[in-house]
Amino acid sequence: MSKMHYFFLICCFSFFFGKGTAQNKSVKQNQTALIQPPYLKTGDTVAIVAPSGILKNRNDEVEQAVALLKSWGLHAVVGKHVFSKADHFAGTDAERCEDFQNALDNPKISAIWCARGGYGTVRILDKLDYTKFKINPKWIIGYSDITALHNQVHNEGYQSIHALMCVSLTKDLEEVKTSIDTFKSAIFGSPINYTLEGSNYNRVGDSQGQLVGGNLTMLHTMLGSKTSIDVSGKILFIEEIGEYKYHIDRMLQSLKRAGYFDNCKGVVVGDMSKLRKNTTLWGTSIEQLILDALADYDFPIAFNMPAGHEKDNRALVFGNTIALSVEKRQSTIVYQ
Repeated sequence: MSKMHYFFLICCFSFFFGKGTAQNKSVKQNQTALIQPPYLKTGDTVAIVAPSGILKNRNDEVEQAVALLKSWGLHAVVGKHVFSKADHFAGTDAERCEDFQNALDNPKISAIWCARGGYGTVRILDKLDYTKFKINPKWIIGYSDITALHNQVHNEGYQSIHALMCVSLTKDLEEVKTSIDTFKSAIFGSPINYTLEGSNYNRVGDSQGQLVGGNLTMLHTMLGSKTSIDVSGKILFIEEIGEYKYHIDRMLQSLKRAGYFDNCKGVVVGDMSKLRKNTTLWGTSIEQLILDALADYDFPIAFNMPAGHEKDNRALVFGNTIALSVEKRQSTIVYQ
C-alpha cells in the first residue's frame, strides 16, 4: 500500500467516524434536561416588569395583575420603570434592562411576569447577565415579544413559561378564565396536559421532546444569533399575529433554508390571529401554507393549540419534555 493510499484511508476513517461522534455529541446535548426553577408557593414574590412596549394607559391592568397574584397568596413588586415612556418603549433600553436585571438578581423574586410584549426585548438581550439568576433560578413568564427571552433562557439551560401577561387581563376575568387557570397551574406546578380539537390538516404521528418556540416572527428574528434555539430533537410551538400569509411563508422558508427543522421532532401550531389580506391573495388556508412549507419533513404537525394572541391563551412550559400524539380527530400534549 502506498503512503498516499494509506493517508487517504486514514482521512476517510477520521471523517466518517469523527462526524458520527460529533453528531452523537450534538444529540446528547439536545437531550439534556433543562433546569426547572422552583414552582411557586404561598408567600413567594413575583416581579412585574416591562421589557418591551410602552404601557400607556394600562395602569388598571397592572393593578389587576397585582390583585390577582395577591388572591393566590403571592406578593407582587412592580418594576421602577414599568410605566416609563421612551418613544415606542416602556422606558429607555437602560431602564427596561435595569428592571429586568434587578428581578433576575434578586434572590427574593420567584418569578418574573412580563407586563406586555409589543417590541423591544431584543434591544436588551445582550445587556442581561444571568450569573445571579443561575444561583437562584426563577420562572420567566410571557408570550409574543417575550419569545426572545424564552430563547435566551433556554440556551442558558432553564425552563420558562409561555403564558398570558398583565395586559391580557380583562375587566371581566371570566373572559380569560382558562388562560388564568392554566397560568396559575403552570406557576404552582399543577398538571397542564391538553387535548386539542382535531383538524383534517393535522399530520398524524407520535413524538416526544422538549417543547420550545413561541412567536414565529421572534424565532425568525433570532436566526443566526446566539439567541437562536436549536430545535434538534425538540417539538416546536409557533403562533403569530397581524402578518400577511406570504410573510409567514417567507419566515418558514428562511428557517427551513437555515436547517432549522432538519432534526425537529414535531410542530404544534397555535393561534394565527388577525392575518392581513394582501392585494394578491395567497390562495390557500394558513394550515395548508404551513404544511406546504414543511412538506419535506415527516414529523407530526398539530393544529388548534389555543395559545397565542387570543383570550384563550393556555400556558405552556417551555423546555419541559412532552409526548405529542397527533390524529385527525384530536391531538394530545402530555407533559412527562
